[in-house]
Amino acid sequence: MEKFIIQGGYPLKGEVRPAGNKNAALPILAAALLTDEPVVLHNVPDIRDVRDMRQLIASLGVEIEDLGNHSWRVTAASVRPANLDPDLCARIRASILLAGPMTARAGEVHLPPPGGDVIGRRRVDTHILALRALGAQVEYRRSFAFRARRRLRGADILLDEASVTGTENAIMAAVTARGTTILRNAASEPHVQELCHMLNSLGARISNIGSNTLHIEGVDRLHGGEFTIGPDYLEVVSFIGAAVVTGGEIRIRDAGPQYLDMVRIVFRRLGVDWKEEGGDLIVPARQRLKIEPDLGGAIPEIRVMPWPGFPTDLMSIAIVVATQSRGSVLFHNWMFEGRMYFTDKLKGMGAQIVLCDPHRCIVQGPSKLYGEKVESPDIRAGMALLLAALAAEGESTIRNVGQIDRGYERVDEKLRALGARIERVVER
Repeated sequence: MEKFIIQGGYPLKGEVRPAGNKNAALPILAAALLTDEPVVLHNVPDIRDVRDMRQLIASLGVEIEDLGNHSWRVTAASVRPANLDPDLCARIRASILLAGPMTARAGEVHLPPPGGDVIGRRRVDTHILALRALGAQVEYRRSFAFRARRRLRGADILLDEASVTGTENAIMAAVTARGTTILRNAASEPHVQELCHMLNSLGARISNIGSNTLHIEGVDRLHGGEFTIGPDYLEVVSFIGAAVVTGGEIRIRDAGPQYLDMVRIVFRRLGVDWKEEGGDLIVPARQRLKIEPDLGGAIPEIRVMPWPGFPTDLMSIAIVVATQSRGSVLFHNWMFEGRMYFTDKLKGMGAQIVLCDPHRCIVQGPSKLYGEKVESPDIRAGMALLLAALAAEGESTIRNVGQIDRGYERVDEKLRALGARIERVVER
């Protein structure tokens, strides 16, 4: 097991380039199973979750060639409905994304329960309801069996929640289904949009991309192609937060600012802003860092919402930024009941936070943070604790950094290049 040792208090300075979007790479890899022709993918992030996904699809008979420079060639000339490794599935939530393409292509797949971050209950009912509407049979006896005796058929589907992975599974199953599928209450996050564009580049016919109602005209088959995965906006915002809490100034190259409008609205309420130059973002050293109250001086509330609202995955980053802003703010994450518990670790570092209940906390800032020994509970909370350590006085140790590595490519190397004092150490 590895840990980070951080000497805090050093402002970041320089340039950084984000990796490819993890949450786009995972469904896009799954979507490559829908064609028997080669699919070349560029800007594939070199992170643990993506490597685990590679192992899973390789076990289905798929050939994957590393072309270098973050490019892969994926060839699913034939696929087999193999029993997937339950230990590997337990490590990665995205294993459920194989349900749609494998049911459509091979007519059968057996999936152990998916794993991933322990942040509360993460239901899969939406996936099942959508695939059943398209004609699949689904059974659950401590594992999932998805079957289709004949070609799937299009349907008018109203998802019971705007589940990202549920939407992605429905899209992948529908693109080669017979007839038209209308997918209502669909998730529209950037990674869902990228999946749609990738599938269209292979011959799919998906329209209304970016909306919550997708129209999918089924095609007989998909062909091969080439696609470049866009930047990870979650990593971009993490580096914005790191610059802000250290008082640094950085440029983020090829940051995809078109996806950051709501994030910018929220961060402005915390007294944070940035400049745009083409596809780059420049985070200035001098930030106002004053929380903007609601009308009448009321404490503002920052609440996560489905896209284009503020993403749940960025709540922990915003909380750390708020510890360095003057004023009070209420954070409300109604989606997951386990995502606020990491705030106890921030309180141990000196943050003034009141955990109201599993979904809400109030932050009063600014607070001077001090180095501490903590453990990363999940990807996003782990990154938030890393930001706090960069801002803190003294030395911090973060254990279980494998959780951070699941979603951030060589984050310690990127931070060192910006002037952070961070070292990766193997625990003995």
